[in-house]
Amino acid sequence: MPTFFAPDGTRLAYHVHGNGNGNGNSGNSDDRADDHAAPVVCIPGGPADSRYLGDLGGLSAHRRLVVLDLRGTGRSAIPDDASSYRCDRLVADVEALRSHLGLSRIDLLAHSAGANLAMRYAARHPKRIGRLALIAPGTRALGITISGEARRELARLRGAEPWFPAAFAALEAITGGTGSDWEAIGPFFYGRWDAAAQQHLTASRPENDEAVAHFAAEGAFAPDATRAALAGFGAPVLLLAGEFDVNSPPRSVTEAAGSFPDAALVVQPGAGHYPWLDDADRFVATVAAFLK
Repeated sequence: MPTFFAPDGTRLAYHVHGNGNGNGNSGNSDDRADDHAAPVVCIPGGPADSRYLGDLGGLSAHRRLVVLDLRGTGRSAIPDDASSYRCDRLVADVEALRSHLGLSRIDLLAHSAGANLAMRYAARHPKRIGRLALIAPGTRALGITISGEARRELARLRGAEPWFPAAFAALEAITGGTGSDWEAIGPFFYGRWDAAAQQHLTASRPENDEAVAHFAAEGAFAPDATRAALAGFGAPVLLLAGEFDVNSPPRSVTEAAGSFPDAALVVQPGAGHYPWLDDADRFVATVAAFLK
């Protein structure tokens, strides 16, 4: 398992999937090769163990994926300073990984809450990014909030599902501030609520409560400054939303796309919060074409 050190001395781990030669076979591991062979650095959401990303539905057959374990998750060490879990402070970890890989620029892919970190990295290090892919992105770094009614309106599209009554009741309670049964609303995060989705939900659950608590602490996002910096961001950006994603609804992702000068918005039909699980072929085709 490869590791490197963050500026504060915390040992961080990452996982490498594929080699990006188009056929998924093992190949030269030199990350300093041409742009096509260079890896895509992937940031998970949560903060949760990055294992839930897998190889992003087979994207590793097109580009080598370097998947970061955020500090205090997966194989990365728990830091001495708990305040270093804050989103803006994690920017230094991503920059340390870029330096460790020996790359002047990286293509960066981030999922869910990890998109907030990617946007803060882009705001601070715009010249270090070649392409930026935000998958079912969180939008707090941009100051975009999602109302409970917006989530419920989207959830009602699943009204014909057999699990809908119980899941919607739990969602109403959570968005209304009277409930906290997050397990019950799990079906809303997937395009298909089957055995694979149920197993994946368990794997994607954050395990480090301290990391979660500090990630969004006061000062973590600075939306005004982040939006101002991204207004001049020159790299191409892909924002991919799932049609049924109550966590990152297409409407909020569409609004987020307006923060970038060169943004492409894709709404994947039938997908929830993990579009590479709901339709791997469609997801990989979209993202690989953008990154190529």
